[in-house]
Amino acid sequence: MRISELARRAGVTTKAVRYYESLGLLAPGRLANGYRDYGEHELRLTREVSALGALGIPARRTRPFLDCLAVGHRHADDCPASLAAYRDAIDDLTRRIEGLAARREALTARLEEAAHRGGRVVPEGPGKGREVEFPEPPADLPVPEDDGAADRLPGAGLPRLELRGTGGGTTRLDALGAGRTVLYVYPLTGRADLDLPEGWDSIPGAHGCTAEACGFRDHHRELLDAGAAGVFGLSSQGADYQRELAERLHLPFPVLSDPTLCLARVLGLPTFEAGGLRLYRRLTLVVRGGVVEHVFYPVFPPGDHAEQVLAWLRDNPVPEQ
Repeated sequence: MRISELARRAGVTTKAVRYYESLGLLAPGRLANGYRDYGEHELRLTREVSALGALGIPARRTRPFLDCLAVGHRHADDCPASLAAYRDAIDDLTRRIEGLAARREALTARLEEAAHRGGRVVPEGPGKGREVEFPEPPADLPVPEDDGAADRLPGAGLPRLELRGTGGGTTRLDALGAGRTVLYVYPLTGRADLDLPEGWDSIPGAHGCTAEACGFRDHHRELLDAGAAGVFGLSSQGADYQRELAERLHLPFPVLSDPTLCLARVLGLPTFEAGGLRLYRRLTLVVRGGVVEHVFYPVFPPGDHAEQVLAWLRDNPVPEQ
């Protein structure tokens, strides 16, 4: 057969066939007119070299396999030399994988260092003394306006909705207890290795989720002392993503995941779209006995919001029974 037919049947290019010949792996016959004549044996060798190449064994190192076929074995790896070639190829891949893993670790370390450079130190609680990411907000952030989207929320009962949290379990929103619970709802938190939606900082109220979480972390004990029975964060991000956030920022409270925005549908919470995602608008619910007692909306600036909630709790103590 001609070289073009061999290449077609073997699933390679004619250039590859010529390369195999240059390495001495193929030795076609010659016709009377001088053209190369490839037989079924050369076809089998070509297919074997191509298959080994797909496994990472270069053509120049396939000689043991072809020699095994040449002496009459049914399979190219029936010979001890072929098995040795497998081991050599595996060892080579292992070295390359280890080298790539080392480079990945070095890059990850640099990313973490860069992401946390200029952070601030956790003042108390878990991770005390650890520096965490706390980016400075842009100076010209647009201020969100009250569009009345939260006006109907006071007096609304929380639904029988069970959401996964960063603590590993689930939380039923209608069973938060008789005491006051602070539930702050936010769009999404960024991460150094993932891009935020395009134009994020130009969307009123979008920027600042990390700063808001850090604020509730730093004032957590004061919020409890002021009458909050618990604090929860909530967004539409997945529980695994939020778990990384909680560990990185050393949050002492659970963060709940509502990926399908169930709470938004039931209570009519405001949302917006960014980067093809539908996200919660930032607001905070103070819940008592399963009913929304007070709403903070809009929330700005996010980094100071925990102090705003703390001031409200202190100014509005729960009436004594």
